[in-house]
Amino acid sequence: MLSNEQELARRTRRGFLALGGGAVAGMAGLGWLSAGPIAEGDIPANFRKVLGLNEKAIRSALYSNDHLAPAFPASAIGKIKANGDDGLDDDVEDEDWRLEIQPYGADDVTQKLTMEDVKSLPHHEQIIEFKCVEGWSTVTQFAGVRLSDFTAKFCPGSERAACIGMHTPNEEYYVGIDMPSAMHPQTLLAWEMNSEPLTDEHGAPLRLVIPVKYGIKNIKRIGTIEYTDTRPDDYWAERGYDWYAGL
Repeated sequence: MLSNEQELARRTRRGFLALGGGAVAGMAGLGWLSAGPIAEGDIPANFRKVLGLNEKAIRSALYSNDHLAPAFPASAIGKIKANGDDGLDDDVEDEDWRLEIQPYGADDVTQKLTMEDVKSLPHHEQIIEFKCVEGWSTVTQFAGVRLSDFTAKFCPGSERAACIGMHTPNEEYYVGIDMPSAMHPQTLLAWEMNSEPLTDEHGAPLRLVIPVKYGIKNIKRIGTIEYTDTRPDDYWAERGYDWYAGL
């Protein structure tokens, strides 16, 4: 029979070996994730593969057209931060702003729309939780038109594209969105926030609101929309963030 000291030593050795094995496995996993060429931004190819698997799981199991982001009562609305001003250097008046559209299969812009054109579509309003990758969130009301309705009206057939790319008018900020997320019924081209017209710091005259994505995808002051099968450039993906950036 082992003495207390011998039993303690035995358990200590077992715990040390288990901890050491876990550390080795963890280091091996980290080594695998860090291996391979850089795929996008500063993210190694193997780590990008893991993010891709997460993307597929989220798209198939969570935010489909039948699974919406939660809605909230008006009493829950808070004051959202004006986080990030990339691409917002110059204020734009509604009458001077134009939305340039490059439909699927087109080689260049084919239309330049006004706010009146955009507002001619059915109006939709929603109160959702806007989430930032920094860890904060705010319940916010947005109103505008569904991107799916916009696409059907002004770019019929472009739903066949794999992705949508959007730029600010000065092209300093840009995002890439997968088509299922873009065509989600809660994805809006919005001109109203908390029952007031958008301010310049929040992307006036028109911004993207996509509740199934983090705020980095909710581009402010859209100037160009392109429908494409090639994954568009993305400002934050180039800086090491996940291209999909889904919740």
